Amino acid sequence: MNSVLADFFRYPEGFAHLDILGGLSAEEGFFTFGPGITCYGRCAGGTPVPTTRTHELNDVFDKVQSDARGVRLPFDFDQVVNNLRYERYIPKSNRSHPSKSTVIAQVYYFFRPLMPVKVRKYLQRAHLSGWQRIDFPRWPVDFTVDSLMERTLGLMLKARNMRSVPFIWFWPHGAPSCAMMTHDVETKLGRDFCSKVMDLDDSHAIKSSFQLIPETRYDLSNGFLDSFRARRFEVNVHDLNHDGCLFREKEEFLRRATMINKYAREFGTQGFRSGAMYRNQNWYDAFEFSIDMSVPSVAHLEPQRGGCCTSMPYFIGDILELPLTTIQDYSLFNILSDYSINIWKQQIELIMQRNGLISFITHPDYLIEGRAQRTYLDLLSHLAQLRTEKRLWVALPSEVNRWWRSRQQMRLFSDGHQWRIEGPDSERARVAFARLDGDRVTYSVDAAGPELSPLSESQSTL
Repeated sequence: MNSVLADFFRYPEGFAHLDILGGLSAEEGFFTFGPGITCYGRCAGGTPVPTTRTHELNDVFDKVQSDARGVRLPFDFDQVVNNLRYERYIPKSNRSHPSKSTVIAQVYYFFRPLMPVKVRKYLQRAHLSGWQRIDFPRWPVDFTVDSLMERTLGLMLKARNMRSVPFIWFWPHGAPSCAMMTHDVETKLGRDFCSKVMDLDDSHAIKSSFQLIPETRYDLSNGFLDSFRARRFEVNVHDLNHDGCLFREKEEFLRRATMINKYAREFGTQGFRSGAMYRNQNWYDAFEFSIDMSVPSVAHLEPQRGGCCTSMPYFIGDILELPLTTIQDYSLFNILSDYSINIWKQQIELIMQRNGLISFITHPDYLIEGRAQRTYLDLLSHLAQLRTEKRLWVALPSEVNRWWRSRQQMRLFSDGHQWRIEGPDSERARVAFARLDGDRVTYSVDAAGPELSPLSESQSTL
């Protein structure tokens, strides 16, 4: 029962066994697994509660059992991780699509294309009021899934009485983290400003992806699409017509998904992002693309609240989710009225400490104005500096997709003297070691290639 954990770390087969204690609760709800980790699911040794705001959460950490054979948890690890990633922790009463929840919302989306930005800002600030008081997921980046992975791995190390375990590092060539710049193009003005945004990105040697709306908003010629590829930028599909209704009703969604798949083939692309970050991960099997970028880590400032609670890519069936892990430029400029990169820098630092994916959404539509453009240039300069000084991997969505899928096929094994990595793209992979430092798991990455990582005595018992 350790498939999710093994897929995350890619440690050697047979490292340890993860199992479930009996007697899980009949109902799902919130509970904790030691300090700082909020879980959602069924648990043993206590009663989960329906909300984090009005109840004291039961901590089940002291119910863990372990021996030399492995660890037995008081919950189903895979279920809890997937409940968080797929946002199943959101109360059913709040899972309806925001655009169909009230008549006011329907009127807003009908008139939204005609509204001046000032009017939209006023209405959106009113809608998002109180976001600072939301206690879960945690702003400004939520790492609950990542922390749950690390804490459980630490328990497995203790059970085996091992100092460390090798695994295949998260990013190619031992990079500490990955950054990904994307641009959603919402209007004709934004479309016409894309060339300038490419100039800005190129000025810092950063390639990015542009998500384009295929219907209603603006025309897309073959020459325009080719202009991105000629400069080695990337094109992805952005919704169908960005009217806020993609996920309102299942039957209509399926009709639109067919059209979106058709446009993906016409664009020659493998990536997608929905309008306004609306999403229903349970319906994604209707899509034919291989990359989605529609799920925030924490969605306090998005129309649809929730979040996948991780800074790492994860699979939704065969689709790789590349979660949004930083604040959008629109929210920064127009909701928080902040034209500095301080929040972005805070999020970048936190994500790099956890070796995660730093993903951005900016809009050509909102970068036309000089003050916003200067802020964006400051962000690009900061990313370029981190690339030089910290070896940050700045990549396109398709590059992250290729790497993550290759990593899922790699295998780590020992020949009695060295750790070796086999599989596609393994020459870019690096062996890392997860070590226990008290009760905390820390990482180190072997600077050598995948076939030159020495096997220590403490690891030879795997």
